[in-house]
Amino acid sequence: MKFSKILITGFVLMAGVNAFAQKKAEKFEKLQIEMFPKAKEGYKQVYIQLPVAKNENDLKVELFVGTEKMLDCNHYSLMGEMKTQDLQGWGYNYYEVESKGETAGTLMGCPGQKQTKKFVTLKPEIVRYNSKLPLVFYVPKDIEVRYRILRPDAAMKKAVQK
Repeated sequence: MKFSKILITGFVLMAGVNAFAQKKAEKFEKLQIEMFPKAKEGYKQVYIQLPVAKNENDLKVELFVGTEKMLDCNHYSLMGEMKTQDLQGWGYNYYEVESKGETAGTLMGCPGQKQTKKFVTLKPEIVRYNSKLPLVFYVPKDIEVRYRILRPDAAMKKAVQK
């Protein structure tokens, strides 16, 4: 009898936690990407859907386009470029990435150091935050897109005067 009370109490608590977690879940605008073109041969279409946020004008999104490679201690970057394209008739943008996956790097000596897996990227891009529109990319099959949301510091600082 005591065991069943504990079991029932546990189920009630789990149901409450689950309901709370669903309320805390991020809200998203309805995603529509049908109007974007299909990916061409050797490419894939990837997208980012940003959750609805308070004060979206204060936020930015930093985009990283790259690939993971086994590399030494040198600093590397992915060779290629990301171009912003206009979706004709819609006024939306999308991004086309051209890269063969080749890297450029510094020429420091790395004696005795093992290679490690690193995410090598093109120059990161910063774009405005807009949860109403997806960020759509066309990238080569072996390239991936990552991002992070940039939030402003709460305190405004004053410049030094001379």
